[in-house]
Amino acid sequence: QMNRIFLQMLNISFQTSWLILAVLILRLVLKKVPRWIPCLMWGMVAFRLAVPFRIESALSLIPSAEPVPVQIDRMSQPAVHSGIPVMDRAVNRVVASQFTPDPAASVNPLQVVVYLAAILWITGMIVLFVYALVSYVRLRRKVAASILKEQNVYLCDELDSPFLFGILRPRIYLPSDLQESYYQPVLLHEQAHLKRGDHIWKPLGFLLLGIYWMNPLC
Repeated sequence: QMNRIFLQMLNISFQTSWLILAVLILRLVLKKVPRWIPCLMWGMVAFRLAVPFRIESALSLIPSAEPVPVQIDRMSQPAVHSGIPVMDRAVNRVVASQFTPDPAASVNPLQVVVYLAAILWITGMIVLFVYALVSYVRLRRKVAASILKEQNVYLCDELDSPFLFGILRPRIYLPSDLQESYYQPVLLHEQAHLKRGDHIWKPLGFLLLGIYWMNPLC
């Protein structure tokens, strides 16, 4: 079951890579578009990563809805189907020579490879999420001695830069030594983050990154 889940997530990762590349190219071409358009494009990428459905049509950017069959570790003749013939021939030549199961053998080598890859994937997720939890606890301790400046705005001696912190009850934290002339512009900047909901979007983005950490494009 773990192998199947890993292969399903791997397929979503491969499929979304095409969308990420398309967004990167569009961002290079459309440099002067309003800022909400790039945000919308990256939102499409996040939606694709978060919703495990498959897209396959003649007009789709995705060459194949399932590049790696979820039963590949149980196939008598394992093969990938990326939708790119040159890539498929190169990869399948190696897969056929190295991972075609031997009926006389007690273990299918591809099952072992997929299992180890799934273990590595889960380990990477755990490391990233533990890192996020430790960072959250340390930051919470750092701002524990903050002083209320005005509604929802706190000053802290331990901070070098301002930021928005918290999900359910977000607060704006500013360094205590922030110059008075900078106070209002910096406060407006952080309030803009709050209005856009960045305190919610950034943790969700990190959650997706933690799940798909194995994809360098992510």
